[in-house]
Amino acid sequence: MGSGIAQLAATSGHNVVLYDSFTGASAKAVERIRTTLEGLVKKGKINEAGLNTILSKIKVANSLNDFAPCGLVIEAVIEELEIKKDLFRKLEAVCEPSAILATNTSSISVTSIAAACKGSGRVMGVHFFNPAPVMPLVEIIPGLATDNAMLKEVTELIQSWGKTTVQAKDTPGFIVNRVARPFYGEAIRIYEEGIAHYADIDWAIKEIGGFRMGPFELMDFIGNDVNYMVTETVWKQMFFDPRYKPSITQKRLSEAGYFGRKTGKGYYDYSENAAQPELSKDMESGKQVFMRIISMLINEAYEALYYKIATREDLETAMTKGVNYPKGLLAWGNELGLKNVLNTLENLYETYKEERYRPGLLLKQSAK
Repeated sequence: MGSGIAQLAATSGHNVVLYDSFTGASAKAVERIRTTLEGLVKKGKINEAGLNTILSKIKVANSLNDFAPCGLVIEAVIEELEIKKDLFRKLEAVCEPSAILATNTSSISVTSIAAACKGSGRVMGVHFFNPAPVMPLVEIIPGLATDNAMLKEVTELIQSWGKTTVQAKDTPGFIVNRVARPFYGEAIRIYEEGIAHYADIDWAIKEIGGFRMGPFELMDFIGNDVNYMVTETVWKQMFFDPRYKPSITQKRLSEAGYFGRKTGKGYYDYSENAAQPELSKDMESGKQVFMRIISMLINEAYEALYYKIATREDLETAMTKGVNYPKGLLAWGNELGLKNVLNTLENLYETYKEERYRPGLLLKQSAK
């Protein structure tokens, strides 16, 4: 993620300082950027001169002191609050008071991170999606103390890099990682209950819903370790709300090191000549699976709107550009019929008697 953001900034004409505390990691990041740019040269998207210009703008730092002249610093370290807070304290001591300090966190409170700084007004969330040079969406998240002028400055800067920005309230998971949780969680629940095999669930979501990837394919792509960590973080920060509860299946895959594509095995086996699950392609079962998952997603989108996590427009933009959903969830709810969505959730609630399936107030009002 860090190297992707560095590449994006350098490609946009900025001088970039790149630093990692692990010896040799920054140099490897530059080589990763070089490899990516060479691929763009082969595709004819840039020329050799462009490649050299971009690389010339990236400087590998020897220490955090090299950030002293920077106007914007974007942190992309491990998702652990105390590590981030310690880093921001050190950055505040090095950087000019006018410098903006941003976190690329996907699920940790921006306000909590900013609290480590005396000048917490210059701290904000700038959440890119992976790979940063390719994915069009960036979530901008002000903390409670974030300076509005600095927030506007960063938003305009990121937009000048060719990105679409949405603003989110500082709440667990922000927009995308909060609203998208049922895409994974409910799919796993259906699989754990033996209602459908994970490959059939992926098939249903793609065939009936038009998604580019099914939930299990996407978890393998993201990394089951990362997906589990984000799920657990959101669940804990939402005071253990059952709607966000992680699953034993997620935890076991993460513990086993079955992270997905990056380890060669996750839900699917990515080794050469590995046998893949056979699909039943049962359309009736597929429709039930799709309706259950999409209803949970639509309910989550309405909850985000009700609690003013973001505007209606930003909610729709976030899900279509951040995780490539075929349609905005609010519009999708209208298309399917909000009464149908509500009935699906009420039937699930009646069956399971779990708060996980409670329909939100705004969804109920809108359906009525």
